[in-house]
Amino acid sequence: MNRPLYALLIAAAMLSGCVTINIYFPAAAAEKAADRIIDEVWQLKKEQGAKPEGNQP
Repeated sequence: MNRPLYALLIAAAMLSGCVTINIYFPAAAAEKAADRIIDEVWQLKKEQGAKPEGNQP
């Protein structure tokens, strides 16, 4: 008698576990932000007078 109720509860729990939330970021905005961060990093390296990368002792 309780078997259909348990089956219904299990089915409801399984369906609620299958929820997916997708978040989409505009590609242009992400690329612009990445370019800005790269430019800031290069600017910091120039200001600090960083040594060229390569074999450093």
